[in-house]
Amino acid sequence: MNFTKYHALGNDYIVLDPTDFPDWTVPSPEQIRVICHRNFGIGSDGILWGPLPSDVGDFALRIFNPDGSEAEKSGNGLRIFSRYLWDRRLVDKSAFSIETPGGRVESRLQDNARLITVAMGRVSFDSTKIPVAGAPRDVINEHIRAGDREFVFCAATIGNPHCVVPLAEMDANMAKRYGPLLENHPLFPHRTNVQFLAVRDRQNIAIEIWERGAGYTLASGSSSSAAAAVAHRLGLVDDRVTVHMPGGTLLIEISPGYDIMMTGTVHKVAEGKMHPDLFLVRV
Repeated sequence: MNFTKYHALGNDYIVLDPTDFPDWTVPSPEQIRVICHRNFGIGSDGILWGPLPSDVGDFALRIFNPDGSEAEKSGNGLRIFSRYLWDRRLVDKSAFSIETPGGRVESRLQDNARLITVAMGRVSFDSTKIPVAGAPRDVINEHIRAGDREFVFCAATIGNPHCVVPLAEMDANMAKRYGPLLENHPLFPHRTNVQFLAVRDRQNIAIEIWERGAGYTLASGSSSSAAAAVAHRLGLVDDRVTVHMPGGTLLIEISPGYDIMMTGTVHKVAEGKMHPDLFLVRV
């Protein structure tokens, strides 16, 4: 049972190739939870299940969170999967397409696949697409209560849902305290990813991230895309934004129609085999 592990700015994923698992149609939630567990398993922020056949792209990919739920899209996961395809010699060109449940993306490799640009798709603030409960609207500068605090937030989707909270100051403790409350807020029927956003200047923002189904994480590509798009929509940044996260930085380029180009690094961590004893423990 082969696996390969990568990280993108400290956000780590395990790639499982379906051809190595002939008895698995897809990993079960129980299997996902134990593989991703950092004490009982290999440990990761998620699993990339692919490559799979696609009618609309060169490859298809499914993305699973550590709690066993499925994600529509992951920017870091897509960069990692792109590097995996290159390492396995499954691509012999620098540009190709990947189908995800959150939409088709284009990936471009640079520096022997250590630096990767992904055309993430178009950001929408439309409540019906994100989704956010209530009347159809663009969700900009609305109020939301989480525990003992009320925040002003914006919501967006780039194939998966995001709640962006602009603040003068924020830190990891704020994300850990209020992130789970916002993730599961009744306004978000499919739950949501959460970003606490501080604008440094017209070209730089910082975010702390609570990821749906994964918890606090050091970096996120889709979160960076959504947060940069929100900051741009609010008139706070230009169309090229460096997003600073605890794990490192990503460059986000925003078109006039809010199509997003994301560029960042990927590092290979390990490859090996999972032992059947791994699945004797339930977590």
